[in-house]
Amino acid sequence: MTETWLLATLWLGLALIATLLSIWFGIATALSEIVVGTVAQLVIGALLGGAVLGANDPWIKFLSGTGAIILTFLAGAELDPSVFREKWKEAVGIGLASFVVPFLGCAAVAHYLLHWTPQASWLTGVALSTTSVAVVYAVMLEFGLNTSIYGKTVLAACFITDLGTVLALGLIFAPFTMKTVIFAGVGVVVFTLLPYLTPRFFKRYGGRPSELEAKYLLLCLFGMGFLASWADSEAVLPAYLIGMVLAGTVGKDHMLIRRLRTLTFGLLTPFYFIRAGSFVSVPALIAAPAIFLILLVTKIVTKLVAVYPVTKAFNGAGKEGMYTTLLMSTGLTFGSISALFGLSHGIIDTSQYSYLVATVVGSAVVPTLIANAFFLPLHLLEASSASVKKTSRRAEGGKKILPVLKRKPTKTNNEKGN
Repeated sequence: MTETWLLATLWLGLALIATLLSIWFGIATALSEIVVGTVAQLVIGALLGGAVLGANDPWIKFLSGTGAIILTFLAGAELDPSVFREKWKEAVGIGLASFVVPFLGCAAVAHYLLHWTPQASWLTGVALSTTSVAVVYAVMLEFGLNTSIYGKTVLAACFITDLGTVLALGLIFAPFTMKTVIFAGVGVVVFTLLPYLTPRFFKRYGGRPSELEAKYLLLCLFGMGFLASWADSEAVLPAYLIGMVLAGTVGKDHMLIRRLRTLTFGLLTPFYFIRAGSFVSVPALIAAPAIFLILLVTKIVTKLVAVYPVTKAFNGAGKEGMYTTLLMSTGLTFGSISALFGLSHGIIDTSQYSYLVATVVGSAVVPTLIANAFFLPLHLLEASSASVKKTSRRAEGGKKILPVLKRKPTKTNNEKGN
């Protein structure tokens, strides 16, 4: 156990360094963790040997996989059902365009221009068709747009894009056997029953220090993850769908989501993203930087060509439309998950994995910087600020009225865990 504790200390030290870097440079923590993992493997591998970091140790692989599963679940649970019902045409239109065209375009470039195998090319299409919910949500939160209809619509479009990615990952690379049929059948039953059973189960037995809710959700995620793995699919597929079907119940329990985030971002996802970064081959990137540039340009151009006309059709032309398009061009979490899936299953080699992860990281940075520097829709920021002030004034007035009516004081957003 001595070596295990030493290794755990090393990994959490790297996670702390990555978090500090994300704070200092104002970038997504997942991005800094991937970079730290790449640098750590390069430096430690050169000084002490590649096996010292222990990226393939069973317990690190378990924590890494658990982080990916719960992170995917949380992404699905962030969907706002009411906004999606109101803006479903716009969200579905933008989301499908953001997935289909980059998926086909990036796959075609990988196959016909880079001469990769058909399987590797399809995986490239999957990995580079993604939109980073983490990056988009962070940007929305920074400017206060996450509570606006515009922000929630863009986030809903991100969910549609990533749902296409997850489904493509499972359907293209999972062998269609009797196991697949059993997995699909059980999945339909579970996804149908969970929205009905979960709120009733939580109402009767939840709200205790034993954290029954978290155990219940982990049981569902691990159980469906096992079934997906048994059927030669990917565990993140059922996790994302479980999050989506529970968005109207679990997703509105802000304290539960906050506790799950603490567990996930505090312990689990650092192992996933640092491990993902440790597989990046820096020598491969240096040897052929043109491949990275071709993939990055292809991803961004296909997103622009596909998404901007759809935003224009929904009266989002000008800065607002271009801002939406650039945010939909970002990629990080699901792109790296897809790339690591391909590496783990022998679909791509280490060099191809390095190009894909580098492209994913680049797409998390470049479109975001351009969007905020040149296309930030100031009129939406002003409207969001005015809405916050109006809500604040109403809240202040409510404080004076509530005691007279002898009502129980309502919880603030902070108390709810926002």
